[in-house]
Amino acid sequence: MKNEFNNRANIVRLNGVRIAPRKLRAMVDEIRDMDVNEALALLKFSNRGAALPLAKLIESGVANVREQIRQWNADELFISKAYVDEGPTLRRYRPRAQGRATRINKRTSRVVIELRPDEG
Repeated sequence: MKNEFNNRANIVRLNGVRIAPRKLRAMVDEIRDMDVNEALALLKFSNRGAALPLAKLIESGVANVREQIRQWNADELFISKAYVDEGPTLRRYRPRAQGRATRINKRTSRVVIELRPDEG
């Protein structure tokens, strides 16, 4: 995970998640513009597979704020930006009838979440 800090935001990234971007985007759209504690509660009780890596990423960002940006209150953060891009696709082949083969695309994702302090 790569973390970037500036005076206004903490950006956390997760590259190469072995979940299709379409499935991750559904969860990211739900947590965008949410308070961090609300988002973690929603992800904890979600039964979708994409919820676990997103929860870990948000917890990592909050821990980074606690350790490195001490003037921010980590309990008053919210998710200001969150988006998912497509990562490299793993290509696998499955044997088919009459000696043919079909390609199976195993998609990966890149997730970027920006945490900011709640200013009111």
